[in-house]
This record gives sequence, C-alpha cells and structure tokens, in this order.
Amino acid sequence: MLDLILIAAAVIPAVYLMVRVYRADRLEKEPIGLLISLLILGIVSTTFAGITEELGEDLLRDFYPRGGLAYDVLLYFVVVAISEEGFKYLLLKIRTWKSPHFNCQFDGVVYAVFVSMGFALWENIAYVLRYGFGTALARAVTAVPGHACFGVFMGVWYGVAKRCELAGFQAESRRARRMSLLIPVLLHGAYDFIASMENDLMGIIFLVFVSWMFGAALKLVKKASAEDSPLMQQRYQDAFNVDI
Repeated sequence: MLDLILIAAAVIPAVYLMVRVYRADRLEKEPIGLLISLLILGIVSTTFAGITEELGEDLLRDFYPRGGLAYDVLLYFVVVAISEEGFKYLLLKIRTWKSPHFNCQFDGVVYAVFVSMGFALWENIAYVLRYGFGTALARAVTAVPGHACFGVFMGVWYGVAKRCELAGFQAESRRARRMSLLIPVLLHGAYDFIASMENDLMGIIFLVFVSWMFGAALKLVKKASAEDSPLMQQRYQDAFNVDI
C-alpha cells in the first residue's frame, strides 16, 4: 500500500503538467496514441541517459578530482545535461519530425513536454521508491516542473524549426534545431550545478533561477498557444518572435 502511495505521489505532478500543456493546444488536439508513445519514449530515454552518464562519470574521475569545480561543471553541463536532453531530443525527433500530425507550431511544445514528462515520471518513481515521500514532495515542486520547463524551451524552438523547414529555409531550421537542444542543455546544467552547491547563498540563487525559469516557461506556453497557427499559414519571420 505504501509503495502505491509513493508511486502516486511521483506520478501526479507529471500527469498534472501534461494535462495543462495538452489543454493549451487550442487549435487541434494531438492523438492520444501519439502522446502515449512520446511518454514511453521519454521513459526509454532514461535508460540511454543512465548508461552514458555512468560512462561519463567514470571518464571524468580519471582526469579530475571528484567534487572539484571542473569536475562539477563538466558533470552537470556535459555528462548529465547533454545525456538527458540529448536523448530526449533524439527520440522526440525520430518519432515526430515527419509525423503528419505535426501541423501546428505549438505541437512542438506538446511533443517535447510529453517526452520530458515521461523522463521525469520514471526518474521520479525511482527516486521516491528509494528515498520516500519527502523526496516526492521536494521533486514535485522542483525536478518535475524543471523537466517540464526544459521541454517547453525545447519544444518552442522545435516548432520554429519545423516551420522554417516547411517554408524552405533549411539553414534557419538547422539553427532552430540546435537552439532546441542547446537551451535545455544550458538550463538543465545550470539547474543541477546550482542545486549541488550546499550553502545559503546558492540556495537563494537556486530559488531565483528556478522562479525565473518557471515564469519564462509559463509565459512561453501562453504566448505560443495564443499565437499558434497551421504551419503553412504564418509568415516565416513571425516564427522567430520568441520573447522570454
């Protein structure tokens, strides 16, 4: 019974955030089967990321002392952030880039958030079963929304990339795809790096950073939802109007 309660505590925040983003898709709801497949791919990405993170940490320990500044920067920004966001992005692109359902720019946000929530959901279940209910509460207000924010930033630029490709601007599409990976990697790395610093000042900086990130992600969701339109009917230059 306790395990079921812990699992529910781990799952509910992710489900809530997915529902919020799904409802924000005002033009055309995405097929449930497609969204479930993205959720599963997010879960699958945890396995690939776990393997590369373990290999990366082993490699780092051969060159840098554990706990040093260089070690921490490389661990959080390169090993962890690139592994997790990279596999999310890779599986997202494989599943959705050529999908006929990817016909509105906001779809990119929906897809990326569902992949990210699949990752966060599975990761959260593992943490909660290992460390208990207190961990569920802490992660419910930090790590799970954090992954959702990474997904929003990824999805906004992913949608821009799709619009550019369909408009015939291949170089701009590649640039937007790079941004859809680079920005989540930097945010994820900063999130983990700041959270790892155990002192009062860094605790305050972490709260400020998280508050800004959540606020910016919510603003992007509202803006992208309000301005969404079918991919072939919006002027190309409007696709780059991404203000945060």
